[in-house]
Amino acid sequence: MAKIKTKSKEIKKILKSPFTDYWIKENYLILSVGLVLLIAGFYFMGQGNWDSSSSLVISPILLFITYVVIIPLSIMFRKKKSVSIKEDSNVPSENKG
Repeated sequence: MAKIKTKSKEIKKILKSPFTDYWIKENYLILSVGLVLLIAGFYFMGQGNWDSSSSLVISPILLFITYVVIIPLSIMFRKKKSVSIKEDSNVPSENKG
């Protein structure tokens, strides 16, 4: 005898993607400030002679701050969710006495 296969109804599940967009407007704003500072840092590096103060002092400081502080900040920045705590006036307070 041949086995009879029963057809089961498949329920299609809508799966949410685990990859969501966590970046908000502020992240893009901080990243754009970082890109402007990068361009400014490389611009100052190209100005003047090789031993000028803008090439040796200003440019490395701008580039260091941009690479170490601003770009990682733009990646990791997240707004804090506002939590509202409602006080319930109907709850009696405990008096020890």
